Amino acid sequence: MTESESMLLSRKLQGKVAIVTGGASGIGEATARLFIEHGARAVVIADIQDEKGQSVVKSIGLDRCSYVHCDVSNEEQVKAMVDWTIQKYGQLDIMFSNAGMVSSSNQTILDLDFSQFDRVIQVNMRSMAMCVKHAARKMVEHKIRGAIVCTTSVAATIGGPNHTDYTMSKHAVLGLVRSASQQLGLHGIRVNCVSPSAVVTPLAAKIGLASDEDVENILGPLTSLKGVTLTARHVAEAVLFLASDDSAFVTGHNLGVDGGLISLPFLNTS
Repeated sequence: MTESESMLLSRKLQGKVAIVTGGASGIGEATARLFIEHGARAVVIADIQDEKGQSVVKSIGLDRCSYVHCDVSNEEQVKAMVDWTIQKYGQLDIMFSNAGMVSSSNQTILDLDFSQFDRVIQVNMRSMAMCVKHAARKMVEHKIRGAIVCTTSVAATIGGPNHTDYTMSKHAVLGLVRSASQQLGLHGIRVNCVSPSAVVTPLAAKIGLASDEDVENILGPLTSLKGVTLTARHVAEAVLFLASDDSAFVTGHNLGVDGGLISLPFLNTS
């Protein structure tokens, strides 16, 4: 195999167009960059962090990346973001619905603040359904056998001592993925999710996980895989697998990226 042939094979998203919500930082940013590395024709970063998002776009290159301000909890904005992508690039092959949040308080069931609860459910759960709905509609309309990936969490399958609303929202996303994959398979559209444990991101810093050392100190004793600390790049590589033809016969799957985490002392953020 020649070097050029090898490079072509490694470009798993050659010519594809993708949307990454929450793409201005953390897992979203790492995934947007990895998509471009693997030959994506264009990546649209959707976020509410305008300055950060525009900075990421400039660093990647305006010829291959665009930024759209989008509050994913607003269905009109989600639909407009998807429509804009189709109008600009003529196709939408991949939707990575990644944006999420965590409450500012512990949100135990005895002290549940429903104003915070409603916002978490709106951003973490309803927004995912909106992104899947509108991306899938365009894929069906344009007869694109696309891939949709949602960011869930280890909290999608187990509970924890706090952040009840976050756990509920991530359990719901898993239900969304399982249902949507059944319904959209008829159109050749695959729907999967990725469930990381704790990753050092700006959002994680809000709950005290500001460094790899913080993550290792809390999660290290509870993770069966030793000597590796989870990074945003690791999660991005899992998303790449689910978005590419490497997983051509995989749908409705929840891909854990947790190093064999055996319990949940706290909740990670995406």
